[in-house]
Amino acid sequence: MTIIGKYWDDALEGDQCVSPTYTVTKQRILAYADLTGDHTPVHVDEDYANASHFGSIVAHGLFGLSIADGLKTQSDYRFLPGMSLGWTWDFNLPIKVNDVLHVKFRIDTMRASKSRPGWGIVVLPSELVNQEGKVVQHGEHRLMVPRRPGAF
Repeated sequence: MTIIGKYWDDALEGDQCVSPTYTVTKQRILAYADLTGDHTPVHVDEDYANASHFGSIVAHGLFGLSIADGLKTQSDYRFLPGMSLGWTWDFNLPIKVNDVLHVKFRIDTMRASKSRPGWGIVVLPSELVNQEGKVVQHGEHRLMVPRRPGAF
């Protein structure tokens, strides 16, 4: 199945999407720790983590944000490659081994770029949700997206 990316002009405020799922494993958490160099014991040391207030190993908060961003790019509602302008993101609940996560996002606001003709900006409020339907992280992504040639 080929999914074609959307131009800014193809999006509508209020459009919504739910991503595919992602299963968190201990191996993925450890790989993230190796990738980032963050080996805080609650993420990598089972004995330490089990004795902590979390009661088990938990994923890094930024690992959750990375998962959310990756899942958005795998969804049926994706834009042509653009530029991330930033995130505002909160960590609500711990992400644990065997959590099955998905992202729900929507198009909140849209505007043509003032500084870059041929581009538009979208704001995507997003929620990272676990298998119990609990929002483990949430926030918004600001994204600059190409406009359809000739549409501006």
